[in-house]
Amino acid sequence: MHAKAQRFQELLDAHGEPGRVRELPDSARTAAEAAAALGTTVPEIAKSLVFLAGDTPVLVVASGGNRVDTALLAKLCDAEITRADAAAVRRITGFSIGGVPPFGHATPLRTVVDADLLGFATVWAAAGTPHAVFPIAPGRLVEIAGGEVAAVAVA
Repeated sequence: MHAKAQRFQELLDAHGEPGRVRELPDSARTAAEAAAALGTTVPEIAKSLVFLAGDTPVLVVASGGNRVDTALLAKLCDAEITRADAAAVRRITGFSIGGVPPFGHATPLRTVVDADLLGFATVWAAAGTPHAVFPIAPGRLVEIAGGEVAAVAVA
């Protein structure tokens, strides 16, 4: 297992999570790729996206079928929203785009979880690399991430 995926598995174990990191032979960089590789639906993929609210990083964990509405996020954060570039994502989270998990980042982040994810028993999220994913109950994702649930995404 890739070292980043192994460290993420250790983080899951430390939180008492039964889900196991699964490394896929093909990329799971996008929600569609992950869903196809796992035999699940795109909305059941939890994608982690980094934005800047002014200068403050904010992680949005959104359903794979949804698009983050930056106007809704701006209202929630009371700040102008921009999308973090690849270098900023790596610096802030310690992971590259396509492999950013919903928690376990280099820098503690305000985390907003798309309310639509709570409609599923299990969602799949990145586990440190574009080839590694893990299953988790959405409520546990919110709990471990210290996230807040909000309607910041649209289908």
